Amino acid sequence: MIDIKDFFHSYPDTKTDRLRLRPFTETDTDAVFAILSDRETNRFLPWFPCETKKGAVSFLRERILGAKGGFVAVCLGETDIPIGYVSVGADESHDFGYALRREFWGYGLMTEAARAVMEQLRKAGVPYLTATHDVKNPASGAVMKKLGMTYRYSYRELWQPKDVSVIFRMYQIDFVKGDLTYMGYWDRYPEHWVEQPFREEEKIVLPKNGGGEEHGDS
Repeated sequence: MIDIKDFFHSYPDTKTDRLRLRPFTETDTDAVFAILSDRETNRFLPWFPCETKKGAVSFLRERILGAKGGFVAVCLGETDIPIGYVSVGADESHDFGYALRREFWGYGLMTEAARAVMEQLRKAGVPYLTATHDVKNPASGAVMKKLGMTYRYSYRELWQPKDVSVIFRMYQIDFVKGDLTYMGYWDRYPEHWVEQPFREEEKIVLPKNGGGEEHGDS
């Protein structure tokens, strides 16, 4: 298994049709502040909006450059200024995350960036990726579907640090044949289920002893 942190620290400077993907550096503080200070952009992210440049410096050093997982800076092709990021967790979930400054929404840029990062991870030997989205944020789920990820199950979590009850949908893409669904969230949170409309549309592979209730969309 690859070391996710090492993988992202040495991520190759990559160009897509419209974007440049590269590792973050200490000089990206202003760009990180622009991404993290917007309340709408950060509404569905697991931290509060950044209020100060000092906070952006801390986030960049501790959460991005010092992360156990990894972040890739998403820049417009003609610039070297990050307008968003793609991230992957270092634990068994291989949690795939992303965010983009609000003024760049609606152009397919995040799908373009995420596809490129996914391909690098596949080539590096990552067996699968998971991603979750709040049911109140279906646009994020639409990106997951465009990336080839499929719905597996839903669960309720008391989400920290925002301390709110959230229903998440978990998606997964497999790069290795025969892999079963990642069950970490299912096992961790007692309130979990498979939403019936999704069960009818997509193939869902769960362990036979997965347990838990199944009911319709909440």
